[in-house]
Amino acid sequence: MDLFESLKQKIAGKGITLVFPEGNDSRVVKAAVKLAEDGLVKPIILGAKDVIEQANEGSVPANILTIDPNTYPESDFDAMVEAFVQRRKGKNTREQALTMLKDVNYFGTMMVYLHQADGLVSGAIHPTGDTVRPALQIIKTKPGVKRTSGAFIMSRGEERYYFADCAININPDAQTLAEIAVESAKAARLFDIEPKVALLSFSTMGSAKSDEVTKVQEATKLAKEMAPDEQIDGELQFDAAFVPAVSQKKAPDSAVAGQANVFVFPELQSGNIGYKIAQRLGHFDAVGPILQGLNAPVSDLSRGCSTKDVYQVALITAAQTLEG
Repeated sequence: MDLFESLKQKIAGKGITLVFPEGNDSRVVKAAVKLAEDGLVKPIILGAKDVIEQANEGSVPANILTIDPNTYPESDFDAMVEAFVQRRKGKNTREQALTMLKDVNYFGTMMVYLHQADGLVSGAIHPTGDTVRPALQIIKTKPGVKRTSGAFIMSRGEERYYFADCAININPDAQTLAEIAVESAKAARLFDIEPKVALLSFSTMGSAKSDEVTKVQEATKLAKEMAPDEQIDGELQFDAAFVPAVSQKKAPDSAVAGQANVFVFPELQSGNIGYKIAQRLGHFDAVGPILQGLNAPVSDLSRGCSTKDVYQVALITAAQTLEG
């Protein structure tokens, strides 16, 4: 089944609420309207109502909630400010909070933190930092996870793979790399991928020696300790991880080699290059980045996204709210 048809079935009827902070962007507003029309998500769009309607080129359906942070009821805004100051534990004053929460990304993230929305989709007109920073400050990472990471679902016809980290951590240490591997295994199941996780390297099972290889070896060991029931192995070159004939020569005793479908890159540079090669030369659809490791789902759109991209990322974000 097509990835997004599968996601629609998962989220339909669940009453999932997503907040879209960028109500002044037509791509975002039109995607939110379609999600509501399809009965998949209850959207909340942030911005002045006339601006949102202008972006939609018409009135917004009555079942979509629009909120303007600048005209939010004073008592509700004060409660949000107080909750923000408490969450920041002295890192921001009330005066700072009054200004920060007029920013739509901070406002929307607080709505998720206060359980007024289940997840957030932003980034169509904001850089990644403007979406990720409030999430890290307010929602924060899950217990046992120190860093969030960014993954892509790579799909082509019936083929489906999961690539991480391709968006956030420039040069993760072994502990972070292990966390990325474990979180990627958990997230992959949301997208009907039964994970076989390969930690990638230019070396396979000690065929080369360097600090870079040692890091991946240590990460593999840590990941196996963290999630002993998951199928995780490394270090593996991509061909050993993916091609059965090569795996028989390079890693014959591995339960993952030759059949991996979740690929963990050793650092951001190779992850970013890898997914774009698959996208441009292999003609895979690259959907993401999907932020993983947070206490609640927040998705960061590409600023070059289309309405279809926003719609699809919202489906993924909604599916993440179902993660156990």
